[in-house]
Amino acid sequence: MPEKLFNKYFIGVTILNFVVYLVYYLLMVIIAVIAQDDLGASMSEAGFASGIYIIGTLLARLLMGKQIELLGRKFVLRISSLFYLVTTICYLFIPSLGVLYIIRFLNGFGYGAISTATNTIVTAYIPQAKNGEGINYYGLSTSLAAAAGPFLGMLLLSATNFEFIIWLSISLILAVAIACFLFPVKNIQLSAEHKAAIKSWNFNSFIEKKALFITLIAFLMGLSYSSVLSFLSSYVKVIDLVSAGSFFFVVYALVITFTRPAAGRIFDAKGESYVMYPSYIFLALGLLLLGVTSNNLTLLISGAFVGLGYGTFMSNGQAVCLKLVNTHRIGVALSTYFIGLDLGLGVGPYIMGILKNATSFRGLYLIASIIPLVCALLYFVNHKMKHKKWEHAEAPLKKMSSNEESI
Repeated sequence: MPEKLFNKYFIGVTILNFVVYLVYYLLMVIIAVIAQDDLGASMSEAGFASGIYIIGTLLARLLMGKQIELLGRKFVLRISSLFYLVTTICYLFIPSLGVLYIIRFLNGFGYGAISTATNTIVTAYIPQAKNGEGINYYGLSTSLAAAAGPFLGMLLLSATNFEFIIWLSISLILAVAIACFLFPVKNIQLSAEHKAAIKSWNFNSFIEKKALFITLIAFLMGLSYSSVLSFLSSYVKVIDLVSAGSFFFVVYALVITFTRPAAGRIFDAKGESYVMYPSYIFLALGLLLLGVTSNNLTLLISGAFVGLGYGTFMSNGQAVCLKLVNTHRIGVALSTYFIGLDLGLGVGPYIMGILKNATSFRGLYLIASIIPLVCALLYFVNHKMKHKKWEHAEAPLKKMSSNEESI
């Protein structure tokens, strides 16, 4: 384990992760447009082209979380980078909508596999005393890609064409694949017992039970945040704030960039509660403000609060997973966590769409703002239950100690 946080390996994995996520977001924002304009897809068919990608990603996280330590971190990183590259090249050959669905599913699998690998590998290069800070700095690569990818995708689509964007994506992933083969990844040594546990096909080999609660919270937070990802562009048109709406994610990214390092240090020094509870409150405030906004300034302030809320939670939830498990279970724990997060973002647009149809855009955001508060309540109850268990477990030991002293 390295002593300093900003070692060359940590920086290397963070850059790799940024490029992987950049291509993901770049293609995500343009694929529905291409499906409609070039392949004659309906709105729902174009939406399915985005949704099936998430299905591929979830399947990869489920399988790779189990296999990454068994097959070796180095092997999984290298083979998944090649698979991600090949499936990105396949975008050049799309004769029909059905073929697009297959390519999107396989590309989603490749993205899910390589991102699971980088998320696991980076933990080996973060000093244990700086887990929170390290994960927050690493998480910046995802947040900045989430802001730069959509902006770059829409800019290139208006200035160039789909084929140019694909060739750019291929070039970026090719660079990633070459770097993955040059990067010196160390595999962890598994005991015979741990190998047997991973090889077995049961619930524990795919899902980390200790991470299930934070995964539930991640699902709910992803569900809540999906209301922003899916409907913000339509909402700002309705309330006539399109110009400010284009800067919403810029403010989101800037806030995360400047606050995440501090959040990580607070996580390490004070504990997770000092970071997690504020993240729930900030996201609730951001969504509430979004639901009542009527001017540019309020809209941008809501973007800042959403960044402080969801952006802070995303990385620190990952740091919570690291605290819960031993080294050989990190891959499974992180894949479990990201399954919850991705699932929330995946099913969120459908659920939030139903809510929007039943109420209005403002009603949607007001309802969505309640979900983080529910997360805070669940987190509080879970913390209290854990505390009671510890007290019950320690009571017999204290009684034995007092008896020995009396003797």
